[in-house]
Amino acid sequence: MKFKRQRSQDVSVDLTPLIDVVFLLLIFFMVSTTFTRESHLKVDLPEADGEVAEAQAEQVDVVINAEGQYAVNDRPLVNNQKETLRKAVQEVSGGNAQLPFIITADAQTPHEYVVRAMDVAGKLGFVKLSITTQRTSEGE
Repeated sequence: MKFKRQRSQDVSVDLTPLIDVVFLLLIFFMVSTTFTRESHLKVDLPEADGEVAEAQAEQVDVVINAEGQYAVNDRPLVNNQKETLRKAVQEVSGGNAQLPFIITADAQTPHEYVVRAMDVAGKLGFVKLSITTQRTSEGE
């Protein structure tokens, strides 16, 4: 019996579904990726003459922006209440009242928020209190 020889078909891989899957994965990863957001408060410091103090490795740094929002050691607080600020300062300092307590307030910050930070520092027993300023311009 004589069998007919079958012709061999060209074997090829269709890449269209693979490309579709790659694009779907790309879209999925782009949508589900979370980006780190740097949350720094913008502060315009008031001017003053005086000596420049060196920053220490361990210190409590309270930043207050023009709207009265607090950040303790670059961690913004959820509100500007005295109790929230007190808890954040206690957590950062670990109860060590000998650390330098530095207040960095915007020039347009209402006085109330600066006094609130100073009050919290005083009630927690901090004695090394500093307020950050910028040097005055030589032309003035």
